[in-house]
Amino acid sequence: MTSRADIAGRSTPITGEAFADPITGWPKRAFLRAGGLSREAVRRRPVIGICSSWSELTPCNMGLRDLTESVRRGVTAAGGTAVVFPTISLHEQLIVPTTMLLRNLMSMDVEEMIRCSPIDGVVLLAGCDKTVPAQLMGAASAGKPAIMVTAGPRSVARFRGKPVVTDDIWSIVPELLEETLSIDEWDQLEDSFCAGVGVCNVMGTANTMAVMAESLGMALPGSAVVPATQSRRSDVGERTGVRAVELARQGITPDRLLSEDAFENALRVLVAIGGSTNAVIHLEAIARRLGIPLGLDRLQRISHETPRVLGVRPSGEFTLDDFDDAGGVPALLRVLAPLLHRDATMGDGRTLAEVAETTDGRPNDCLRSLEDPFEADGGIVVLRGSLAPGGSIFKRSAAPSALWTHRGPALVFEDPSTTLERSLDSSLHATPDTVLVVRNAGPVGAPGMPEIETVPVPITLRQAGVRDMVCVTDGRMSGTQFGAVALHITPEAGVGGPIGLVRDGDEIALDARYGVLDLHVDERELDRRSTEHRTRGAVPARGYEALYVQHVLQADQGCDLDFLVDPALGASRPRPEFQ
Repeated sequence: MTSRADIAGRSTPITGEAFADPITGWPKRAFLRAGGLSREAVRRRPVIGICSSWSELTPCNMGLRDLTESVRRGVTAAGGTAVVFPTISLHEQLIVPTTMLLRNLMSMDVEEMIRCSPIDGVVLLAGCDKTVPAQLMGAASAGKPAIMVTAGPRSVARFRGKPVVTDDIWSIVPELLEETLSIDEWDQLEDSFCAGVGVCNVMGTANTMAVMAESLGMALPGSAVVPATQSRRSDVGERTGVRAVELARQGITPDRLLSEDAFENALRVLVAIGGSTNAVIHLEAIARRLGIPLGLDRLQRISHETPRVLGVRPSGEFTLDDFDDAGGVPALLRVLAPLLHRDATMGDGRTLAEVAETTDGRPNDCLRSLEDPFEADGGIVVLRGSLAPGGSIFKRSAAPSALWTHRGPALVFEDPSTTLERSLDSSLHATPDTVLVVRNAGPVGAPGMPEIETVPVPITLRQAGVRDMVCVTDGRMSGTQFGAVALHITPEAGVGGPIGLVRDGDEIALDARYGVLDLHVDERELDRRSTEHRTRGAVPARGYEALYVQHVLQADQGCDLDFLVDPALGASRPRPEFQ
């Protein structure tokens, strides 16, 4: 007769996590074997979940289904058992009203699936903008060994006989509005624009967050910008599977990698590459899950200390292929090493110093030295002042330097949905000095902080040759965009921020050299306006959106839900007075 002790001796997995109890673990083992797994596979091997955000509704992530098999091979080769499970998948252009509204929901899905499932570790498969931070947020909270592999950038398309990448769309769309681009040409652009699976082929949010994951030690060195369809991406997947088993066996959880030093390294990398402004929100959200408030003051300090050394579009003329050819993130770390915390652990277990010293990057004009950078300061700066008491973000690397300092009268757009229609009104009064104000685009006011697709120059000014104007908003924009835009103004109009009190003609002053964003209106007048002002909208009647609006934090706190943040931080938020 077999004793309970005998059963325990042969059923405990190597990591002692997923099926440790011989009796209560029995149903888990039995049900997993329904898919054809052997007794040995569920008893003696680390069980590694492959958390996949693959979906046919997320073209950026479509390649993850094939990448899953590469990861599985690596897990098996390292002596583990791989089990794939799906989560919510988000695509910026196909989700209404915005993926940012659902990022936190996806993070909750990922957290609970990791925490509650009988797995010893997890490989995170993500690609499109919000899927990367959502998975990192969920994994940080779940507390099991985890490592990520991203989808990789898609191939460059061609249009009118020239290469075309994602940020080209922002200059092509106005041509359609001005009727200098025909409908036939527009159809041809649609046919060719997305040349295959993978994320946007510029340093937008998706690739920026892949670089952040690698810089944080949550992905293998050299993995971030390997093209989606190259065989090297499969190699990355297989090696990630191997590493996942090692992490599970060693019990290395995300909190041991995601240290304060690691986040400072990531912020420094972010400003050095002129990466997406959205990454500021996402890094704050990930860090706060672990009780680490980064704060805009820290970002400002790091930006002033860090030259921009990468010149990849939209913050330069070079491509992601150039960056990959230069050696990717390890080559960048080698350049930045004197400014980084060199003892931070990278995705393969080596220190940052070891990775930087052993990289085999090749010379490429897209990556410069600290002594000869593209800009002396970082590409992203923080603005503060009477219009943005809680802060605002300005991407200098994607804005014309002539507009880094500007003063002019406001032209107010009450929400992003009205900007395009009003900009086409020939009777709209605006001059090149006008400051466009787009409000009610924040986490609460929109709700969800939707991506402002474009801030169109009024048609009368475009016809006069004006191509760029200063804009201020409590919303956010795609990481692929460019222009002189002060984003993420905090507090937003939806919770009573000063941007909600701006009127047409009010003077606004922006100075991206010294970090200033002021509304030049007498305080007594603002007090008078505030007594008449009501935040717009009503609490959604039901579902996740109602939960979101009642609990979402402001942009400077990562736009997470207050009850998901580490309780030690005592997260608080201004409560809107809904109509």
